[in-house]
Amino acid sequence: MSTLSGKVALVTGASKGIGRAVAERLAADGARVGVHYNSSEAAAKEVVNAIEAEGGQAFLVRAELGVDGDATALWAEFDKAADGLDILVNNAGAGLLAPIGHVQEADFDKLVAVNVKSLFFVIQQGLDRLRDGGRIINVSSATTRIAMPNVVAYSMTKGAMNTLTLTLAEALAPRGITVNAVAPGIIDTDFNPWLAHPQMRALAESWSAFGRTGTPADVAGVAGFLASPAGGWVSGQVIDVSGASSLGNGPAPKG
Repeated sequence: MSTLSGKVALVTGASKGIGRAVAERLAADGARVGVHYNSSEAAAKEVVNAIEAEGGQAFLVRAELGVDGDATALWAEFDKAADGLDILVNNAGAGLLAPIGHVQEADFDKLVAVNVKSLFFVIQQGLDRLRDGGRIINVSSATTRIAMPNVVAYSMTKGAMNTLTLTLAEALAPRGITVNAVAPGIIDTDFNPWLAHPQMRALAESWSAFGRTGTPADVAGVAGFLASPAGGWVSGQVIDVSGASSLGNGPAPKG
């Protein structure tokens, strides 16, 4: 496919999991993709090599998020390899498994720094690089819809992302830029190592109406649509990519 031919994309947190799948999907659709990573240089290079092996184009962008000056550092690295942007996918994020009574202040501050503050300023500083008619795609979570007390702080940060998505869709519409979020459910990546336990996997599978956990490709497919010309009339939306988890009368996840 070449629906994104001539476009430049940046995917944060693209060295593994959902980020890698999205980067590979956008490259397969014709975009030249910036593969952002923090510390996993070998894994990020593997993504670039995999994209190039399939005839695509990609380049590395290294920056630590959640620290002072992170957005400035990220865009300085991006500017070394590209002179403009068409698609920004904000996938990088941190998790925190703890009920409200066990959340430590330092952990909360780090979570907000990565999932909220860096998100805001990466977008802010990227707007003068993002061309008119561009796309912003934020990777949220189905935990903003499904109450999971053991990830309360994480869910809260993703709720902030959803609000930012809605507001920016209105603000950037005059430039023809769409802003949407995808909200995955339980995805089979190393972000959810507890899926290695058969009983926990069976429980997670029972939450979805389809009786399975999601894959990174499930999310990447939706991101690919939003990035494409076909997604140009969709903006301000949080699109659930949870395999219809907890929609009916079945058991809801308790965290």
